[in-house]
Amino acid sequence: MPGPKDLDPSTSPRALLGAELRHARENAGLSQRELGEPLFVSASFIGQLEAGTRRMQPDVARRIDEILGTNGFFERNCLAANKSRYPDHFAEAAEAEAVATTIREYAPLLIPGLLQTEAYARAVFRAYQPTATEAVVDELVEARLERARLLDDPTTPMLWTVLDEAVLRRRVGSAAIMAEALGHIGALARRNRVIVQVMPFQAGAHASLNGALRLMSFMDAPPLAYLEVMRMGQLEDDPSTIARYALTFDLVVAGALSPCESLALVASVAEDYAHEDQQP
Repeated sequence: MPGPKDLDPSTSPRALLGAELRHARENAGLSQRELGEPLFVSASFIGQLEAGTRRMQPDVARRIDEILGTNGFFERNCLAANKSRYPDHFAEAAEAEAVATTIREYAPLLIPGLLQTEAYARAVFRAYQPTATEAVVDELVEARLERARLLDDPTTPMLWTVLDEAVLRRRVGSAAIMAEALGHIGALARRNRVIVQVMPFQAGAHASLNGALRLMSFMDAPPLAYLEVMRMGQLEDDPSTIARYALTFDLVVAGALSPCESLALVASVAEDYAHEDQQP
């Protein structure tokens, strides 16, 4: 049975840094809000640093050392804590995803990374980087498959995904790759490991027409939203912004097909791809 997803201070540099920050802040007699004020960040941001769901950047670490009188400890250690195998624009989101208890997302164009098969991921990365060496693509695919192992745990995180119908219809790689990819999604849904809905073309305009959306909730830290466009990503933690995005997701869910209807559509499109692949 897979081990717990919680960050362990004895093995995770980022968790250790967060634990040390909480200890140093409390020793200084400061609340999360009081530490955040001179850093121009929210109390929830400090809480996320302490919980290990946000990265501590060098400039923030330097100011924390000044405020808490920690003699450069956080600046010295934040670089080691920030090492990641993921692209810079996505690394912090991937790290937060690894400790999330709930992930809700709307995917308008591609099968989300956690649901991708190896062949589908390889086709995506080859399209992103058509001149990259096989070694580079292999490394990217390996990192993506490592992310997907989150779903080896039978219950956590709870993953609820709404796929636009375009995700099913857009051929990434060959018909065989698409049949396998959609079959994988269907298998996860039938095992009750993920909740999958499809936003059909016939639904017309909906609340998230302008892009993808991912919401993450945590056991001991405030929720986060992640937005990504053209290899640029941004994490949001402002409560009013999170509430607005949560409403957007709720509206998307309301306009999508039911899980049962969605699974039937995914299976039907997968079967069409499989028949196409068998044509001489």
